[in-house]
Amino acid sequence: MMNNQKTRRLALNVLIAITAFVVLLLELYPIGITLLNGFRRDVIILSGKPFELGQLTFRSYQLVLGNRQFLAAMRNSLVIGLASTAISVLAGAMASYGISRFHFRGRNALAYSFLVFRMLPQVSLVISLYIMFRTLGIRDTIFGISLAHASFNVPYVIWMLLPFFAAVDRSYEEAAEVDGCSRFGIFFRVFLPIAAPGLVVSAVFAFINSWNEFLYALILTGVNAKTATIAVNGLLGGDSLTWGQVCAAGTIMLVPVFVFTVAMQRFLIRGISAGGVKG
Repeated sequence: MMNNQKTRRLALNVLIAITAFVVLLLELYPIGITLLNGFRRDVIILSGKPFELGQLTFRSYQLVLGNRQFLAAMRNSLVIGLASTAISVLAGAMASYGISRFHFRGRNALAYSFLVFRMLPQVSLVISLYIMFRTLGIRDTIFGISLAHASFNVPYVIWMLLPFFAAVDRSYEEAAEVDGCSRFGIFFRVFLPIAAPGLVVSAVFAFINSWNEFLYALILTGVNAKTATIAVNGLLGGDSLTWGQVCAAGTIMLVPVFVFTVAMQRFLIRGISAGGVKG
């Protein structure tokens, strides 16, 4: 009986490992194709010829890195991503703290209303945001698009942090109150340090959502606040399809997200694990 259980467990582990490996290959395949095509000429990419080492060239990267508009868009994306992440994490953390620690009528309805708002398609909101931002004079500004990105990240952050705040023992609050801490002091000095892994997880996903966003950036920006996703899409215009430059630009866009995620990897793993246990 014991041997049968060990055999089944081993078979299950092997099956899980194989499945994970296949999923990983499927996820990495388009990234690998993009990476390789960034070093190939457009003629070779469109011809469909198999990959050869002799095809490698840095021409596409030279053109992309020499494109001032693309570099400006990358800078805009980085600033917008960091700004919207900071706004989303701060606002979402405060809202999540209030929902998890205060008991009031309609608390659950309020929490689920944020979730429902997150489910709304962006295309149903972007026209209203366009009219609002144009009236306020913040269309095509870093501040405006950062707020737009925060609008779909805040609900995500709220629900990500709810299990972290709910798991904090009330004795911490009581001890802080005895020491004379205000409600804001308790939030910033007690809850945020304890929920730091959850904050990191929320920040990583909020940054990735903002970095990859396309529709809001397409409608709500023009020249001044154009993001990298719009700049890459612009490389497809003109008289010819510059697939090599598009792939090179796409590969460059992977770098900030990769660096940001790797820098937060230790906290990210801890936060995901803690959230899974506490939830």
